[in-house]
Amino acid sequence: MGYYRTLFYLDLPLFTTYYGSKVGYWVGTFERGGVMGQRIKTSYPGVYYRKVRRLGKKGTERVYYVTFKKDGRMVEEKVGRQYVDDMTAAKAAARRGQRIEGRRPSLREVKQGEKIKGWTFISLWDEYTAHRGSVTHADKSRFFTYIKPTVGNKEPRDLTSTDIKNLKQGLLKGKSDGTVYAVLALISRLASFGVKTLLCEGINFKIEKPRVNNEVTETLTTAQLKGLLKVLTEDGGDIAHAMLMALFTGMRKMEILKLKWADVDFDMGFIHIRDPKGGRDQRIPLNDQARALLNSRMRKGEHVFTGPHGPYSKEVYAEANRLKKAAQLPEDFRPFHGLRHVFASLLASSGKVDLYVLQKLLTHKNPVQTQRYAHLRDEALKNGSNVMSDIMGEL
Repeated sequence: MGYYRTLFYLDLPLFTTYYGSKVGYWVGTFERGGVMGQRIKTSYPGVYYRKVRRLGKKGTERVYYVTFKKDGRMVEEKVGRQYVDDMTAAKAAARRGQRIEGRRPSLREVKQGEKIKGWTFISLWDEYTAHRGSVTHADKSRFFTYIKPTVGNKEPRDLTSTDIKNLKQGLLKGKSDGTVYAVLALISRLASFGVKTLLCEGINFKIEKPRVNNEVTETLTTAQLKGLLKVLTEDGGDIAHAMLMALFTGMRKMEILKLKWADVDFDMGFIHIRDPKGGRDQRIPLNDQARALLNSRMRKGEHVFTGPHGPYSKEVYAEANRLKKAAQLPEDFRPFHGLRHVFASLLASSGKVDLYVLQKLLTHKNPVQTQRYAHLRDEALKNGSNVMSDIMGEL
C-alpha cells in the first residue's frame, strides 16, 4: 500500500508519489509538529507563519503571512522569509498595519515594481525603524530635530537642492560640519532605503555633504587611565563593564551592547561579532582581561550586557557620561569610541603589534582606516632604535 505526501515549499505543493506493489493512491497531508507546512500562530493578531526548507542551505526557516479585511473580503498575503528577507513576527505585524492603511504595496506588487504614492520622509522613517528594529538615539534626534520639521512631508523624488540649501541655512546654521554631514547622510540613507525596498523613487540630485575630519584619535594619560579603571571597577554596573570591554577589546559600542553569550566562544577563545559596522560578521580573540571580565558577570539573559531599556536607550548615554565625569576625563572624550581609540593607541605605541594585526583586531575593512595610528607605531620603532644608541653610549 502506498501513500502520497504533499510538502509545502514556496507556497507550491511538491508532489511525490510512492507506488505500492498492487495499488497506488494519493493522500494529501501536512508534515506535522511545525516542521513543514503547518500554519502556526504568533502573538500578533493576523500574523502566522509556516516552516519551509531554507533556500540553498540546510534546515528550515519561517515564512510569515498576514491576514486582514479589505473591501469586505478577507485577504491573506505572504510578507517575507525569516532569513532571506530578515522577517520577524513584529515586522510582519507592522507590514500588516501598513497594508490595512494602504501605505504599503503587497509583496506581489513589490516584485512587479509597483509603487504607492505618498512615501514621505516621515513614513519612510517609520518603515526604516520598523525594518531595523531600533535606531540610535543620535539618529532619532537628527530626524525629529532637523529632518521632520523641514523636509519630513516631502517624498524623496520631490526633494530639491533648494530644500537642502534652506535646511543648511536654517536649522543647521552654526552647527558643526560633523552634525551637518550626519543629518544629510540620514536623509540620503532614508531615500536609499525607499528605493531599495521599492517603495518610492529616489532623490534626483546628489546631496553635497561637507568634508569632515574624522582622524581624531582620543588618548588618555596614564593618570587618567588609572583613574578611569578605578571608577569602572568599583562601580561594577552593566555600563561600567561595557566600557571596560571597549578598553580591553577595542570593540565598537553597539557591538558590545548587542553581544550575546552565544557569540562568546570560551573554548576556542574568540568573540564573534554579528552584523558589525562593516556589514560582514567578524571574530576577534578573547584576551585574558576580557575573559576574566565576562566570567565575573552573571548571565541574566541572552545578552551579555543587559541595560534596563535596551542598547539604544538614553540611559546608556547618561550612565556612560556619569562614569566619565566621575573619572574626571576631558569633556570631549567619548566614553565608548574614545576607549576604542585608547585600545588601538596603546597597542600601536607598544611596538609589539604591527598595523596589519591592529587592523584585524579593530575589524577595519581596509588598512587606510588604521593608518591614523601609524605615527604611534613609528615612534615605538624610533624608541627601539634609540636603545642601540644608549648601549653604544655606555661602552
